[in-house]
Amino acid sequence: MAQITPAPSAQKVEALVVGGGQAGVAMSEHLSRCGISHLVLERGRIAERWRSERWDSLVANGPAWHDRFPGMEFAGAHPDAFVGKDAVADYFEAYAQKIAAPIRTGVTVTKASRLEGQAGFRVETSAGAFEAGYVVAATGAFQLPIVPDTVPHDSGVMQIHSSAYRNPAQLPKGAVLVVGAGSSGAQIAAELLEAGRRVYLSVGPHGRPPRSYRGRDFVWWLGVLNKWDTEYTPGSAHVTIAVSGAHGGQTVDFRKLAAKGMVLLGKANGYDDGTMRFSPDLGATIAKGDADYLSVLQEADTFVSRTGLNLAPEPEAHLIGPDPDCLTHPILQLNLQQAGITTILWATGFERDYDWLQVNAFDSAGRPKHQRGVSAEPGVYFLGLPYQSRRGSSFIWGVWHDAKHVADHIAKQRAYLAYDGAGHPPV
Repeated sequence: MAQITPAPSAQKVEALVVGGGQAGVAMSEHLSRCGISHLVLERGRIAERWRSERWDSLVANGPAWHDRFPGMEFAGAHPDAFVGKDAVADYFEAYAQKIAAPIRTGVTVTKASRLEGQAGFRVETSAGAFEAGYVVAATGAFQLPIVPDTVPHDSGVMQIHSSAYRNPAQLPKGAVLVVGAGSSGAQIAAELLEAGRRVYLSVGPHGRPPRSYRGRDFVWWLGVLNKWDTEYTPGSAHVTIAVSGAHGGQTVDFRKLAAKGMVLLGKANGYDDGTMRFSPDLGATIAKGDADYLSVLQEADTFVSRTGLNLAPEPEAHLIGPDPDCLTHPILQLNLQQAGITTILWATGFERDYDWLQVNAFDSAGRPKHQRGVSAEPGVYFLGLPYQSRRGSSFIWGVWHDAKHVADHIAKQRAYLAYDGAGHPPV
């Protein structure tokens, strides 16, 4: 008769949080406030992605007074400053110390599955197994870099994702094609242009808000106009936002970048024998971005008129510059070698990676099934998802508020399970 080897004993914890970035730290604070014992596991260091998976000059996309947790300000930073990436990582590490967050770093989670015949989950990690009553996936949705297979790897051109880019000196000499013009792509393309590189930028659909208007930052306008609390509309497409905190905060203006020598292209849609193809949609794409920009200004003006705020008019902000030649005569095909392009930088975003979470909490496309982070699988929660509850969910302050909702839900379920059936109500 074959012997069954028992599973190794597991460390027991009431709630296990996977991920020690901004979501995991926020989750720890609210779990502690609810009196729920827990452990946070992080495969690298606290806020590792801020430290090692972003370019050197990256700064936060919102000012220090806004992009933070309510319980602590950025040390030594002016409230209107855009804090550098290392300072952001230091902030989360200091915050974790401040709240005495039980975080274990250098631990990789490989599998989480429901226990058979009993409540809770077994979680396999590089530091051994754990058993937890609740599991919070606080890894967010930006896990695996998306690099399209458009251009063969043997094309003779270096291909790099924005998450692996550090600075212009890292790239071989020559021109650079940046594909993707959201916050990352637009900022990296601008940095390369400032470094003296010939830059081609493939621009897809995007929102293009003003960095500031009438003396107030964009994040302030989103607040008073109640845009941060906008809920996700099922079926609507996610549109990347082109906004920058670089150089003290600047509005991303593709026309001005073109005037400085950047060549704008439409959406990349193919490659054949050394030649990239681009959609003839550049003009329409830029026009939609302009319309988004102007709509914010118009809403802001209406708000000022209605409330009587003493904010000086800024009529020059409404002026849209002339179309550059690359916009009026778009390039639809580009031979990379003839253009001197030696690098393609893919600023094409990320996809989720929940392979380790083996529970019934996903739809047929692998997307989390949840309501404000409360999973379809009892006991499993998500945190850090775009539009988890509102537009602000994937921002630093937004994830803090989402974490409170998740922790409160865990506390509520915990109280129900504590009911003994003898007339003693849950606390």
